[in-house]
Amino acid sequence: MFEPILLRRAMLPRSETIDVYLANGGYQALEKALGHQPAELIEMVRASGLRGRGGAGFPAGLKWGFMPREDVTKYLLVNTDEGEPGTFKDRELVERDPHQIIEGAIIAAYAVGAHRAFVYIRGEFFLGVKRWIKAIADAYERGFLGTNILGSGFDLDMTVHRGAGAYICGEETALIESLEGKRGQPRLKPPYPAQCGYLNQPSLVHNVETLANVPHIILNGPEWYASIGTERSTGPKIFCVSGHVFRRGVYELPLGTPLKEIIYEYAGGVPGHKKIKAVIPGGASTPLLTADQLDVTMDFESLVEAGSALGTGAIVVLDEDTNMVDVARRTASFFAHESCGHCTPCRVGSQRILQTITKIQNGEGRLEDIDKLYALCDGIAGHTFCPFGDALVAPIRSSLDKFGHEYEQMIKMGHPVAA
Repeated sequence: MFEPILLRRAMLPRSETIDVYLANGGYQALEKALGHQPAELIEMVRASGLRGRGGAGFPAGLKWGFMPREDVTKYLLVNTDEGEPGTFKDRELVERDPHQIIEGAIIAAYAVGAHRAFVYIRGEFFLGVKRWIKAIADAYERGFLGTNILGSGFDLDMTVHRGAGAYICGEETALIESLEGKRGQPRLKPPYPAQCGYLNQPSLVHNVETLANVPHIILNGPEWYASIGTERSTGPKIFCVSGHVFRRGVYELPLGTPLKEIIYEYAGGVPGHKKIKAVIPGGASTPLLTADQLDVTMDFESLVEAGSALGTGAIVVLDEDTNMVDVARRTASFFAHESCGHCTPCRVGSQRILQTITKIQNGEGRLEDIDKLYALCDGIAGHTFCPFGDALVAPIRSSLDKFGHEYEQMIKMGHPVAA
């Protein structure tokens, strides 16, 4: 049985408080980190193999290394804009153990030379906002934030900024635009935030779960961290499991844990002993897996080989009675609603996909509508300003590829099908 690392304190009474955090080893990693040179910390994170947990999986140490060494104004941005359907891991961390994230953020800021940090949090996370504000205030009071942190001469100020609930603001450059008070739309890359981010200054943008890993790497060493998981996907991962399972929730396990094990041993299997029809392995933007792919291991490389992606690690289980056309319609509806409207393929294409799938589900579809959906996917993928278009297309195309017969059956039936 794997002993939790990131969620070790999560079930303790008053786990969100600084007193409980300090009583259970909190801020020891920060004290150790401040005794190292910033370059040494960057190398430790690089050697650990930590990869971003926000969906892209980019090596964290490499990202830190992209930040300029010169003494210029730099920023650290903590991404708490968790909006991927099926994903609720960051919310759990913020509400139950915010100081773990703050400690990781302070270490990251020290390593890259940032003296100002912003927490960008999804507007609907009311409890999360309160927990952030309280935790930051307590960290200031105990000397972990502010001037001359723990007598090291390092200064860092941190504040919270609430977003307005736009999914696109989870993308790092759209987050920066929103933080600057503008409409939340992605920027053209390059330049990347590490060169030109918030207020056109170098900025390090990290997901909550990514930063929560940092104190453990510093405290226990990169070799210890790299021994968890697989050779190329190291460390623990918080998996969100929902859908047709007995025990929905968050499960912290090593990367590389088999999907079947997570579903049946940890989440308790499918109610009614029904068969699994499909699994969304990494959030709504990842391609579907079918029942014959449950042996895949949950790590970055294996899921790509299986034709999907780890994404945020949000596993949604769909049983044999699931209407897969309705799943596609709901997915398309989400992305059509959340498109920022900046570019035509995404703005128009997402609406056309939703209209076509809705038409099929209402019993008004024709067989040529399937070809139309493929054509719409082709017109969006790789032709949008940011990755949002690819995120929309991936689940729709996989639905067509793997469950096209359900679309055909629904079209041939010629009457509406209940959702």
